[in-house]
Amino acid sequence: MVLELIQKFFGKEPSGSKDIAKERLRLVLVHDRVNVSPQFMEIIKDDMIKVISNYMEINESQMEINLTKTNSSVALIANIPVNRMKRGVMPTE
Repeated sequence: MVLELIQKFFGKEPSGSKDIAKERLRLVLVHDRVNVSPQFMEIIKDDMIKVISNYMEINESQMEINLTKTNSSVALIANIPVNRMKRGVMPTE
């Protein structure tokens, strides 16, 4: 999973365990800088699963969410494998 994340961010595979460790540390630091605990990230993930599951069948075990930070903003990035769309589900107002 970490390798896939690195490939998405940088478009290349890490060349070794040093690069993988650096990327993991970078992700931990991003979470620390935006003051988000792992427990809070799990709450967000659980809420997203509840909402999205109303409309589509997803693979929860492979779902990943992360925060990334640039100089001026923070982005929530979610990788949510969709197994199938649920038919006949209309959003409520």
